[in-house]
Formats: sequence, structure tokens, C-alpha cells
Amino acid sequence: MNLILLSEDDFIGQNCVRLEGRRLKHLIEVRRSAVGDTLSVGLLNGLIGKGTVTTLTPDAITLDLHLDQKPPAPLPATLILALPRPKVLKRVIIAATSMGVKRIFLINAFRVEKSFWTSPLLSQERIDEFLSLGLEQAKDTTMPEVQLRPLFKPFAEDELPAIIKDSLALVAHPAAQHPCPSLLNQAVTVTIGPEGGFIPYEIEKLISHGFKPVSLGQRILRVETVVPALLSKLF
Repeated sequence: MNLILLSEDDFIGQNCVRLEGRRLKHLIEVRRSAVGDTLSVGLLNGLIGKGTVTTLTPDAITLDLHLDQKPPAPLPATLILALPRPKVLKRVIIAATSMGVKRIFLINAFRVEKSFWTSPLLSQERIDEFLSLGLEQAKDTTMPEVQLRPLFKPFAEDELPAIIKDSLALVAHPAAQHPCPSLLNQAVTVTIGPEGGFIPYEIEKLISHGFKPVSLGQRILRVETVVPALLSKLF
């Protein structure tokens, strides 16, 4: 936890917060914080700064705040991701959030198992938890937006044209003939398929809506590897 992420509910005064639960446990057991220590803090969707520990008990910690810095600039990328296995989902969302992605669509595909859509990890509470972990890692405060789209064809036909407007639309595909571009200075919408990849119908549908298939090379990578590798190459 490189940054203590705060919410409006934490405030007990104009510039004072009281923390309990997971954040308190981390500060006591991992950071071994003490009264007088200064910590990196940030207000959700707000400014970043410093918090000075004023009181510390086993039940709560209070901090006096000085918030004066803007969060890092967002990555100009929209990530469209075929819903991965539940045990991979957490890692992927944390990685994308840490890298600055602010809009994520989790979509269906032929090779996405139906059971994935019933996972409790898709609850808003759990997704917000993963997003918060990514923000804390990257010292960011701007919460990304995650949207679920369990029907591929309506999403592709009804929503993709507006989503990719004014951006370079790419789909990662192992059989693509063109290498992935690098060090771009423009908005990008990047789509990543499920384990096993998109089927030909899905690739053709994406191409028909303006997506260009690109490859990261001969190696077949796992989804949790592709996401940071692709974003790092693009930007």
C-alpha cells in the first residue's frame, strides 16, 4: 500500500480522518506506524498529499491531512477484456488500474465459460476493492469505471462505434500479421480475448467495426501477462 486511499466517510473534521479495518491493520502490522509519522494519502477522486498520525490505538488511527497534489494523469486507453477466470480477474483489474486505465469493459466471448458470469467477484463491492488496491499501488486516486457486457454481439454492434470514436482500435490476436505499435501519443481502445483467443467470427466482427488485429510476437501469453505487456508497449 503505497498510498492510503481515503473517502469522504473517513473525515471527522475539515482536515482530519479516522481509519479502521484493513487500512488500520496495514498501518499497524506492515508499516508499523507511530504517532508523528507522515504517510502518503489521497482522497478518492481528489487530491494527494500527506497525513500525519495524531492518535493510534488498536481500534483506530487518526491523521491530520495536507492534500495539495493532483493525481497522475490517466492513461489514454480503454480496455475491453473478455471476462477472465475469476482467480485471474483480481490480478488483471489491479494491474490495469495501477497502469492508469480508467475505463474497462468486461465482455463475453465464445470461449468465456458461462460460470464466470456468476462469480461473486463480479459484485460492485469486490470490483471496487480490486480497483482500490490498484490505486493504492500506483499512488493514484481517480477511480476507474468497470462495465459488464455479458452479450458479445449487441455490445459489438450497438456500443463499439461510440467507444472507439477518436481512438486507435486494436485487438490483440496471436495470428495477426501486424506487430503491436509502440510509444503512441494518442487515445487507444485495446481489446484482449479469453484464454484460447477470440474465435474467427468475433475477430471478423471486431474488424468490421474498425479494429486492427495486432500481435505481441510468437509466444502465447496468459491474460494477466498480456494486459501489462500490451499497455507498456503501447505507451
